[in-house]
Amino acid sequence: MKSHRRAIGPMLLSFVILYLACSVGIGLYAATRVHNTKDFAVAGRSLPLPVVTATVFATWFGAETVLGISATFVKDGLRAVVADPFGSSLCLILAGLWFARRLYRLNLLTIGDFYRLRYNRAVEVLCTLCIVVSYLGWVSAQIKALGLVFAVVTGGAMSQSTGMVLGALIVLTYTTFGGMFSVAILDFVQITIIMGGMVYIGSVISDLAGGVSTVVSHAAEAGKLDFFPPARTDLWIPFVGAWVTMMFGSIPQQDVFQRITSARDEGTAVRGSVLGGTLYFFFAFVPMFLAYSATLIDPAQVAELMQRDAQLILPSLIVQHTPIAAQIIFFGALLSAIMSCSSATLLAPSVAFSENIVKSLVPTMGDRGLLMVMRSVLVGFTALVLLFALNSDASIFKMVESAYKVTLVAAFVPLLAGLYWPRATTQGALLAIAGGLATWLTLEGMVTPDQIWPPQLVGALVAAGGMVVGSLLPQWMAHSPTLGASGHPSRPMPVESPTGPHQSR
Repeated sequence: MKSHRRAIGPMLLSFVILYLACSVGIGLYAATRVHNTKDFAVAGRSLPLPVVTATVFATWFGAETVLGISATFVKDGLRAVVADPFGSSLCLILAGLWFARRLYRLNLLTIGDFYRLRYNRAVEVLCTLCIVVSYLGWVSAQIKALGLVFAVVTGGAMSQSTGMVLGALIVLTYTTFGGMFSVAILDFVQITIIMGGMVYIGSVISDLAGGVSTVVSHAAEAGKLDFFPPARTDLWIPFVGAWVTMMFGSIPQQDVFQRITSARDEGTAVRGSVLGGTLYFFFAFVPMFLAYSATLIDPAQVAELMQRDAQLILPSLIVQHTPIAAQIIFFGALLSAIMSCSSATLLAPSVAFSENIVKSLVPTMGDRGLLMVMRSVLVGFTALVLLFALNSDASIFKMVESAYKVTLVAAFVPLLAGLYWPRATTQGALLAIAGGLATWLTLEGMVTPDQIWPPQLVGALVAAGGMVVGSLLPQWMAHSPTLGASGHPSRPMPVESPTGPHQSR
């Protein structure tokens, strides 16, 4: 970082400080609209289409998109980023088309409420715990990126670890008070900065690199634009595994559910998710273009950073090769992306844990008490995430990519079957969760460099089999004249109820 000190002026640092202060101020202003847990968790189910689209996009356009994906693309090409943005954008689009309308009608506070309503308390607790655990890697990636940004903009005067602590405290401040209202309003503001900033920086860097066609041609000649692997089983199975992990494993997530249920009506929920996912897919290519342009503008520095930390390629390019105005716009967009993603991913697991774990342990708790618990859990979860980030050596991209394995093997099959398969039962859900988790954890401990089948993909297949066997076998036994066993009937599917939405309690 020492080489950056002379390149970074006080104007950039002053802007960063001003931007952070404004963000906290806006977030605290939004907190004045929070009066109960529904306001805190799902913004009172009142958000219009532009805000829903913005919050879907801004939540996912985070550290991994700007720093992680771009670094991975420069190193390994388009095929290496199949999980994100290809899998992640499809997740949002599929969530809008397949899940949004049905989940919105239930009028629930968390995705964990669905598992209890459709199955039972045990499925609710198991799936909620898996969902909460999955956020550790994702949120840690955002906190790690905030530390990296603060280290860059201070020219190394602030260490990345100190930057992590500072970043976590800033995001925690407005999220704790404002909840989903703060997240949504800031996302709407930040999407403008992100999109405008990325387009402007793209034009500046394009001029330095000799034009868009020059960069694209160079990447194509280097094989970086090859997407599908050769026709070999040992290459295709890991490729599909990475794609499926992000595409399906991200769907049973509280942050996706919150954006769906924060909309003012179900049509807005569907359109907001699809539009946000589509925007995310196209804008995710801008950081890849920027980072690869560095290989033409300053190949020596890129080669050095590839050995040290490829995540520094893009911020180093901006600091050392663009005017101060471009630096201000870039780091404004980058901070917007990271902070919007951080706040949303801190809020989601905290709300889920409070509603689906803590609330049931204290049945006499009122709404005001639950709101206090949500804020307290948010503080505790932030501390846990910060500790995890400070002690993790994984790259930002890998931390995010690995976050969805547990939800893929444990939570996705019960959600999909619960919504679309009337014969799905509680036994099937429990067998799916147990089989998926056990298979995945066992195979993770046996991973070898030449292993073809990703453990999470095998776990998801076992979970699907467990759902079918666990649901159909007791029903078959109940109707068997020779066995005479009694099956455990499935609860009726509540989504299509003509009487209107169901409450979580």
